[in-house]
Amino acid sequence: MPPIDAILLSHDHHGDNLDTTGRTLLQAADAVITTPAAARRLGGNARGLTPWQAIGLHAPDRPTIEITATPARHGPPLSRPLTGQVTGFALKWEGQRHGVLWISGDTVLYDGVRQVAQRIHVGTALLHLGGVRFPVTGPIRYTMAAAHAVELCRLLLPVTAIPVHYEGWHHFREGRDAIEDELARAPADIRNRFRPLPAGTPTRTSAPDPQHAPDGEPEPDTGYRR
Repeated sequence: MPPIDAILLSHDHHGDNLDTTGRTLLQAADAVITTPAAARRLGGNARGLTPWQAIGLHAPDRPTIEITATPARHGPPLSRPLTGQVTGFALKWEGQRHGVLWISGDTVLYDGVRQVAQRIHVGTALLHLGGVRFPVTGPIRYTMAAAHAVELCRLLLPVTAIPVHYEGWHHFREGRDAIEDELARAPADIRNRFRPLPAGTPTRTSAPDPQHAPDGEPEPDTGYRR
């Protein structure tokens, strides 16, 4: 990978989110933005943010990126003592035309996440899906299912919604086929906002019309490597 300016880490304490190679990669970044608990465990260049706390990412000759932590909960109500702190991130920089870039983090859909729609105008949403479940806890989910993503996008109305975090682990209960089946049942103005991307392939996203989905003008490049 090329040099890394910053890593946005939803949490550090689950192997599907930060494995051994990922821990090694943290050392290559100028900054790691994460939860307060993760920053204490990781030390070094890790900086923890509480929900709605913001910091600026600065570099010479590049626009400042404002990073705001957004609420997240990695399980059902009252599960935080067991599942630990997680966070989402909203990224804003000068020149954005369609709204902020929002990364949901490993979270279920709950009132804290719904606050994002009330407080932030989202242009592009990266939504952690997969409908994570474990046999020992039955139907309880630990990340959003595709139906929750559709519900959330009715509130957010992002220009582009990109599903992530739904392949590669046995506890992901909804893969790409299940997500696409759910999206096929969604109204067109919501369905056309979604854009699944292939893993490991650089892709430039543009701003489609949610009704017709033609290609539009891409967001300006910030100069940061993302």
